[in-house]
Amino acid sequence: MEDAVIKVGGMSCQGCVRNVTGVLQAQPGVEQVDVSLEDGVARVRFDAGKVAIEQLRGAVEDAGFDAA
Repeated sequence: MEDAVIKVGGMSCQGCVRNVTGVLQAQPGVEQVDVSLEDGVARVRFDAGKVAIEQLRGAVEDAGFDAA
């Protein structure tokens, strides 16, 4: 398992946190997601053999947020 921290821009409420959490959890190989509104980050534990960090960032961006 790999751990990654993705900076997420554009979150303004707990609804945004739930949205980002949901799109990340829906990705194959994602084991755990912790999104912090205060820090503006998503901490993700995932299987790099099933999903790449670029795909996780892309899922966040597809949901309407900035990801770095």
